[in-house]
Amino acid sequence: MKVPISWLSEYVDIPAGTTVEELDEAFVRLGFEVEEVLRAPVTTGPLVVGRVLGIEELTGFKKPIRFCQVDVGEDAPRGIVCGARNFAVDDLVVVALPGAVLPGGFAIAARTTYDHVSDGMICSVRELGIGEDHAGILVLGQDGFAPGTPAAGVLGLDDVVFDLEVTPDRGYAMSLRGIARDLAGALGVDWRDPAALTPPAWSGEPGWAVEVADPARCDRFSMLAMEGLDPAAPSPWELRRRLAQCGIRSISLAVDVTNIVMLELGQPMHAFDRATVTGPITVRRASAGERLTTLDGVDRALTSDDLLIADESGPIGLAGVMGGASTEIGASTTAVLLEAAHWEPAGIGRGVRRHKLPSEAAKRFERGTDPDVTVVALARAAALLAEHGGAHVVGAPVDLDVRRPRPAIALDAGRPGRIAGVAYPPSQVVEVLQAIGATVEGDGQQLQVTPPSWRGDLTDPADLVEEVVRYLGFDEIPSVLPTAPPGRGLTERQRRRRSIGRALADAGYVEAPSYPFVGEAQLDALGLPADDARRQLITLRNPLSEEAPAMRTTLLPGLLGTLARNLARGQRDVAVFEHGAVFPGGPRTQAPVPGVDRRPDDDVLAALLGAVPEQPWHVGVVLAGNVEPRGWWGPGRPGTWADAVQAARTVAAAAGVELTVRAGELAPWHPGRCAELLVGDRVVGHAGELHPRVCAALDLPARTCAMELDVDALPAAPVAVGPHVSTFPPVLVDLALVVADAVPAADVEAALREGAGELLEVLRLFDVYTGAPVPAGSRSLAYALTLRAPDRTLTGEEANAARDAAIAVAVARTGAALRA
Repeated sequence: MKVPISWLSEYVDIPAGTTVEELDEAFVRLGFEVEEVLRAPVTTGPLVVGRVLGIEELTGFKKPIRFCQVDVGEDAPRGIVCGARNFAVDDLVVVALPGAVLPGGFAIAARTTYDHVSDGMICSVRELGIGEDHAGILVLGQDGFAPGTPAAGVLGLDDVVFDLEVTPDRGYAMSLRGIARDLAGALGVDWRDPAALTPPAWSGEPGWAVEVADPARCDRFSMLAMEGLDPAAPSPWELRRRLAQCGIRSISLAVDVTNIVMLELGQPMHAFDRATVTGPITVRRASAGERLTTLDGVDRALTSDDLLIADESGPIGLAGVMGGASTEIGASTTAVLLEAAHWEPAGIGRGVRRHKLPSEAAKRFERGTDPDVTVVALARAAALLAEHGGAHVVGAPVDLDVRRPRPAIALDAGRPGRIAGVAYPPSQVVEVLQAIGATVEGDGQQLQVTPPSWRGDLTDPADLVEEVVRYLGFDEIPSVLPTAPPGRGLTERQRRRRSIGRALADAGYVEAPSYPFVGEAQLDALGLPADDARRQLITLRNPLSEEAPAMRTTLLPGLLGTLARNLARGQRDVAVFEHGAVFPGGPRTQAPVPGVDRRPDDDVLAALLGAVPEQPWHVGVVLAGNVEPRGWWGPGRPGTWADAVQAARTVAAAAGVELTVRAGELAPWHPGRCAELLVGDRVVGHAGELHPRVCAALDLPARTCAMELDVDALPAAPVAVGPHVSTFPPVLVDLALVVADAVPAADVEAALREGAGELLEVLRLFDVYTGAPVPAGSRSLAYALTLRAPDRTLTGEEANAARDAAIAVAVARTGAALRA
C-alpha cells in the first residue's frame, strides 16, 4: 500500500516538524513494514504552471511542430516550440523556464530551433520524473491554477510516499482511512474519518433492479444509477497525481473515481456502462459451461464456485475480482451503474488463485473490507462524478443488507498485560480498544468488546490482546531471556545422532540435507512396487511444489537427487549422507481443533499428539565414483556395495550397536547385490548396489551404491567405553575354510567368534578364493585371528586350542572344511 503523506495529512493532524524518519518509526511501531520511502527526482530552477494562449502550426519540417505562446505569470507570454499535439489553447501545462534543471541533469535554456526562439520547455510526466508516459504533454486541465504558480507543489515533487507492507489480517489498512486511524493513535493526534459523511437523501424508485441469490457470499450489495456523464470529461490532475503516486494508472474519469474511492475508503467499486446492462442484475454462482470475457480481454471458463454479477445476457463481472468486457466504460459512456458490495473474503481468494487474476480490488476483498461504507462509497463517487463530469443520480440507491450483528468478545482486562509482561491498567486497555473503533462494555476486569465493522479479523480474545500490545508498542515488551535449567545438556538421542553424523563425516561422507518432500514420480523412478509401504504417503494441503506434494517416507529420493545434481555439475567422485526424519503413512486419527481461549487439557493434548504421524529418524548414504582417488600410487578404487555396508557398520558402531549382515532383496537395490542389516532378528535397514533400471531412470552411473538405516530401531546402548589394552604380546593365527557358496560369510564369522572365546581380540576376513582346487559351488574364506590374554603371555598350546575350538564350531554350524 503506497501512502502519499500529502494525502494522508488531509485526515491526520501530523505535528509540524515531524520528520520522515519519525513517520517511518511510527509505522514500524504500528506493525507495518516500510518497504521503501519514495521521493520525486530533484528538479531545480524555475518550474511553473503556464496557460497556452495561442498555437501556431509550423510547416516545412519532417514532423509536425508547434510554436506556442504560453502565459507563465509574467508581463509578456513566452514563445515555446513543442512537438506534442495533445494540448489545446487555454490548457494549463507545466513549463520549465531557462535556468531549470530537470531530472537526469537536463538543463533548460533559451535556444533557436525550427527557426524560432524557444524560451523554455513544456514538460511531459516522464521529463519531470513522475511517470513513464512520454507520448504527450502533461495537461493540468483548464482551471484550478493561476499562471506562474510554482509547479513543485502542484506536481507533488516535494511529497513523500511510504510503500507499506500490510499483513493479510489487516485489510482495513489497505486504505488511507485505515492508515490515518492507526497513525493518529500512534502520534496521539486528532484525525478526520473520510467515511464520516451523510449520504444525500436520494428519493424515488431504485435506479435498477437487483437480486442477491447467494447471501452467504455477499451479505451487502449497493448500487447507484447515474446519467448525464460527459464522456470527454478528463480526470482532474489532482486525481491523476494521487493515482500515480499509489501505483495505479489513470484510465477515464469514471474508472479513476472508483479507484480514488477505493484508496481513500478501502471499498473497491466497479462502474458498469448502464447502456450495455440488460434487465435486472443478479448476484449468483456460475452455472456449468458459462464463460466470461474479463476486462483484460481473456475468455475465462467458470466453475460453480465462481460468484458472478449477471444480467439477462449472462455474466457481466467476476464478483470482487474483475468486471466483464461487455459492460466496460468506453469513450461514449454517458450513463453508469456504480456498484459497491461486501464479499466473503475466502471465496474471493479462491477465485483469484483459480483464474490467476490478482487485482487491487481483490487484494482488498480477500483481506476483508468494511461493509458499513458501501453506500458512503457510492455517495463519494457520485459527488466526484457530478463535480468533474456533470453526472447526476437517477432514483434511489439499491442497498440489500442481510448482515447479522457481530457477537461481543469476552476479554479479561488483565490478559494483555499477563501475556506481554507489561502492566497495562484496565483503563488503558479500554482506551486502546475504543481507539481502534471497538465498543467496550463492562466495568473492572471483565469486558465485553464488540469489534468495529472494518475489523473482520477480530474474532477471539487473542486478537484483542494482539491489538492492545501492537497499539501500545511492541518495543515496550521487555526482552528477558529465560534462564536455562542447569545440568541437562544433550539427551541420549541427541548425542547418538550427533555421533552418527561425526562418524560418517570422519569416514569421508559429506552431509547434504534435502527438502523432506516427495512425489509419486520419484517413487516410480525407484521402482517401488504398488504395495510397498513407502508408497503410503502423507499429502500436504499446501505443498511448495505440486511435483512433490507429500512428506518423504525414505531418504533416498533426496539423496539421489543431490547425487545427480553434483554429477551434472562435473563432480565424478561423490559420497554424501543425510540423517533426518521420515514420515510413513497409513491410518491416522483426526486431530481435534482446540480453542484459543484456554490451554488444552490433557485429553486434547493426547489426541493432538496421537494424530501426529510417526517420524522415525533415518540415516542414508549414496556414493558413486572412486572412494580412493587415483594417482601415482595406483589406479584408485571405485566404491562398491561393500562400502555401503561398511557405512552402515560405521553408523552402528557410533550408536554402540553391532549389526548382522545377510543377503536380502528390496527395491531400489539390485536383487543380487543387496544386504539386509539386522540387529538380532529385526531388519533395520538395507545397503548395496542400486538396480540398473533405477540408475538409468535417474541418469546415475552404473553400480551407484546406497544405504538407508532406521536409527530409531537401533536398541539403546550404554556409552561406549574403550577396551582394556593388554600389555602382553598377541598370537597371530591364519586359517582358511572351504564353505558352500550359499553359506553367508557372516555365519562363518559368528561361529569362529563363538568357538575362539574370550581370547579372540580381532577377527578379519582377508581373502575370498574360488577355483581349483576348491570344489565347484564352494569358496575359500581366509581369516586372520589375533589372540591375546589380558593377564599373561599365551602359550602355543593355548593358542592352538583356541584355534581348533573355533574351527570345530564353524564346521559344526556351517558345514565348513579346513582347507589344507
